[in-house]
Amino acid sequence: MKKIIFAIALLLVTSSSFAQLDGSYNYSIGVKAYSIMQMPKVLQQTSNGNYVDAFLNGGMIKFNDNQIAIRVSGHYLYKRDLTFRNQCDNCENAVGNMTDYSIKLGFEKNFNYSTIQPYFAADFGFRSNSFNGTVNQLNPATIKTTYAAITSKNGAVATPTFGLKVNLSKQISFFAESSLDLFYSYERQETVLNDPANTRTFAKYNKFETLLNPVSVGLQIQLLGKN
Repeated sequence: MKKIIFAIALLLVTSSSFAQLDGSYNYSIGVKAYSIMQMPKVLQQTSNGNYVDAFLNGGMIKFNDNQIAIRVSGHYLYKRDLTFRNQCDNCENAVGNMTDYSIKLGFEKNFNYSTIQPYFAADFGFRSNSFNGTVNQLNPATIKTTYAAITSKNGAVATPTFGLKVNLSKQISFFAESSLDLFYSYERQETVLNDPANTRTFAKYNKFETLLNPVSVGLQIQLLGKN
């Protein structure tokens, strides 16, 4: 809740969006200033609420056509520190870093051309998530005390989005939006035991996850006015 309140406050001060006050501009570029994002699960992570704060982590290019725009968007998180409990709260503790990125193509529909514009968007594309770290057993009686873990998830993502734009002028807009990633991925897990043989194990899965992105705020600039 504190994160959402902070994001709303940031919107009121310096948030931004992808919008235009009328249909007089061909292209727009936008940058996400701040986002709260839910990350895919890693290994057998016990928590369902793996949310991260991200600043200046995404961008967008839009091709405007009156009230409908084609948009190309993406985000990138590089080697974010991640700590979580694995299998159960008293079983294992994992520490490492996570990388997550996506690229999407979709459309955006504005519902009016007023100063404040609600909108709906749908994006489709590719998402990748990886983790590289060490897992420690919390029970000292277990034989497998420590092992390295390397995981990757790659797959298709569909993202419905609802948002609100505030147009400061014909060329500058602010936005706040909330979205849901429907992520179907191929997952590969590799573990390396801390033993003399460095025993390796592999596992492969197909998984479907719904990942909530409660809020993103950013700045958009309209370019190349129509003659």
